[in-house]
Amino acid sequence: MTDIREAVAGERTDLAELLAALPEADWDKPTLCDGWRVREVIAHLTMPYRISGPRFFAGLIKAGGKFDRYADRQARQDAAELSAGELTECLRQNVQHPWKPPGGGYEGALSHDVIHGLDVTVALGIDRQVPPERLRLIFGAMKPRQLKYFGVDLSDVQLQATDLDWSYGEGRALTGKAQDLLLVMSGRTLPPDHLHGPDASRFTEGVRR
Repeated sequence: MTDIREAVAGERTDLAELLAALPEADWDKPTLCDGWRVREVIAHLTMPYRISGPRFFAGLIKAGGKFDRYADRQARQDAAELSAGELTECLRQNVQHPWKPPGGGYEGALSHDVIHGLDVTVALGIDRQVPPERLRLIFGAMKPRQLKYFGVDLSDVQLQATDLDWSYGEGRALTGKAQDLLLVMSGRTLPPDHLHGPDASRFTEGVRR
C-alpha cells in the first residue's frame, strides 16, 4: 500500500512540475483526448479534488446518468473558469489526496494520472518517460474489463513493450514503449512512429477518447 501511494504522489508531483513550466500557449493545444485541450484534460484530472459528492451526483443526474457526458461538460466548464496556474496549483496541493476511482483502488488512481499525463505530453511532443515501476504497478492490476470499457479491439494482436519485460495478448506483434502501449489499451491513437508492426496503423489514425 505504501508503494502504490508513493507512486501516485510521485506521478502527480512530476506532472505538476511539468505543467508549471508549460508555456501558456500550450494550454490551448489539443491532446490525445478528442476535443479536449490541455486545459480540459487537467481540469478533468483535478475534478475529484474540487467537486463534492453532492455536486458530482447532481451533475451526473443532469447528464442523464452518462458519466462521459457529465465529465465532458464539467471539464469544459472548469477549463473556462480556472486559469492554468489555478489548475496546476490544485494538482500540486493534492499529490497526497486519497481519491480512488470506483472499483479501481489506488492502482486505478495511478493509471488515471499516468494516462491523462501522457494525453498531454505525447500530444505536445514532450519526451517525458513514466518511471517503469509505476507502469509495472498499472499493468499488474489491469483487468480485461478495462479494455472493454475503452472499446479497444486487440484481436490477433500481441502488445510487446520494447523498454519493459511485458507483453499482452496473442497474435501479430505490435511493439512500442510500455507507456505508448498503455495508451493503446486505453483507446488512444498515437502520433506516427510510436508503434511498429503490421497493425500499427490501426492505432495511429483518427482520435478517440
